[in-house]
Amino acid sequence: MASLAPLPIVRAGLRRIVDYALPPRCPGCGIIVGGDHGFCLACWQALDFLGGPACAVCAEPLELALHADARCGACLADPPPFDSLRAGVAYGPIARALALKLKHGGRAGIAQTMARLTARSIGPQAPETLIVPVPLHRGRLWMRGYNQSALIARALAGQVGGTVAIDLLRRTKRTPLLRGLGPAARRRAVSGAFAIAPGAKARIKGARVILVDDVYTTGATVAGCARALRRAGASHVAVACWARVVKSADGADEGAIR
Repeated sequence: MASLAPLPIVRAGLRRIVDYALPPRCPGCGIIVGGDHGFCLACWQALDFLGGPACAVCAEPLELALHADARCGACLADPPPFDSLRAGVAYGPIARALALKLKHGGRAGIAQTMARLTARSIGPQAPETLIVPVPLHRGRLWMRGYNQSALIARALAGQVGGTVAIDLLRRTKRTPLLRGLGPAARRRAVSGAFAIAPGAKARIKGARVILVDDVYTTGATVAGCARALRRAGASHVAVACWARVVKSADGADEGAIR
């Protein structure tokens, strides 16, 4: 009787069949690439990876940062309720394309791609760190079928560690779409929209939390979440997101959001 083929050989064979039938494609433009979650050269070069001088709190790029704790004028004038923010890339055409495919296109696997690049900005985390996604209102969750931030949070925890805590935060009121709203209108729209789930305060008290979202625009949404976590006793609240809108030289936000 012939011996069975070793499992790794079988898996490798199945992988070749899958790659032939469904070859890996660039998440930005869709052309065939060498491996899963890989970008073509043009899309990779079009991504704007954040680095260099930046605000220690909100990660807004600065022309010059004289020390590691340098802060932008906005964070000095009105400190946000979170301790720091880190983003994988600056918001631009390719970053926007991925966010739309995940959020509205049902492309759940793109969350893994986003998490891989976001993980580079925050590094390894202790097992007790809580990885908390920005929640969706239940009505929007039923319509969409999933929370894109929760998908990114699960994938991110797989990259950096920590403990995913999907149900700690709740969105208690359905907020309007924030597209096109200014900063003040966004803040009003999310005021009182987030609360801690019943029985979850004991888990949050004294904890270090990483709050996960897909795109950081004005910060109104994550600020609302961070305030709720702070009131519940979180000792440290950081924000991790796939893309962050940065300001142009004239002070305007780069790109229209969703």
